[in-house]
Amino acid sequence: MTKRYGAVTVLLVLLGAAWARPAPGAADDAAPAAPLPPSLPRHVTRETDEAIRRGLSWLSARQSREGFWSEESGYGSYPVSMTALAGLAMLASGSTPTQGTYAPNVSRAMGFLLSCAQDDGLISRGGVEETHSMYGHGFSMLFLAEAHGMEEDVDRQVRIARVLERAVRLTDRAQSSRGGWYYTPSSDFDEGSVTVTQVQGLRACRNVGIMVPKRVIDDAMRYLEKSALPGGGIAYRVGMTDPRPPITAAAVVCWYNAGQADLPLCRQNLRYIIRTIGEGEGPAWMQGHFFYAHFYMSQAMYLSGEKNWERYFPRIRDRLLATQGEDGAWLGDSVGKVYGTSLALVILQLPYQYLPIMQR
Repeated sequence: MTKRYGAVTVLLVLLGAAWARPAPGAADDAAPAAPLPPSLPRHVTRETDEAIRRGLSWLSARQSREGFWSEESGYGSYPVSMTALAGLAMLASGSTPTQGTYAPNVSRAMGFLLSCAQDDGLISRGGVEETHSMYGHGFSMLFLAEAHGMEEDVDRQVRIARVLERAVRLTDRAQSSRGGWYYTPSSDFDEGSVTVTQVQGLRACRNVGIMVPKRVIDDAMRYLEKSALPGGGIAYRVGMTDPRPPITAAAVVCWYNAGQADLPLCRQNLRYIIRTIGEGEGPAWMQGHFFYAHFYMSQAMYLSGEKNWERYFPRIRDRLLATQGEDGAWLGDSVGKVYGTSLALVILQLPYQYLPIMQR
């Protein structure tokens, strides 16, 4: 694949620095002024802001010295996946690898994930995560690509780009004959949740100038189309007949990320998730999938426009505020507090628009 550093790298570095600058008109030493009350995005209340601060503080304190996050058992013990998701939550707060309150956390998370990049392109630490390594691989592509344009050190930015180039090639090789992905890169099998993770990671890579073969995205989007059911909803994998609303929400986000929001299938499934997932509470089937479903549902509602967002966000906001623990964390989907807190923070911080791939 063609390397695309040079002007693109310099531009992204400048953009990253620009995001960290004070807003125009901010006071300086030559013109002191009384501090103004901080403004918050629409529907982000003072209580929401405080919940975010508490969640970020809890998450920051749980990062290991090596830069990763993990739980003691289950899916939460997968350090690559947990680190990528926690890193996204930190980026969503406005911190970058070099600027902001949680810059040290972001930088250490980035360093850990870069150290997990294997020669074949897979981003994985092995061990317990080996049987489901493509989840961490996809989430790592997403996090590293989002952080890439915010990194001010050109040498490190080039290193990230090289890791992402190899990661894209690995995802290309791991794509099944039907266009999807499965838990491991050599399985030649596929299912929806891993597939959407790869698609969003690939899109984030492409957004920062990493070459992604068009056929890979085209085949993946056809896989989602083949997984779509006539009455709405996306099946767990092609050939199954029961819809999975959380995977459907993720598929809708993929269509938006791919610039296919006007596709009739996207609009149909957007209506489907509004009807089935709802605006904050969620039906009984969402036991064990609430945070996963709303991680993608929130992106779909935000990307689909102000009308859907106005109806959705206040309810999910209030639900999350009511379920936050006294320690500032959220227990998510029986996976663990790192997972739940990371996803809750991304949802609550979407209005700040710090994550480029989740901007309108």
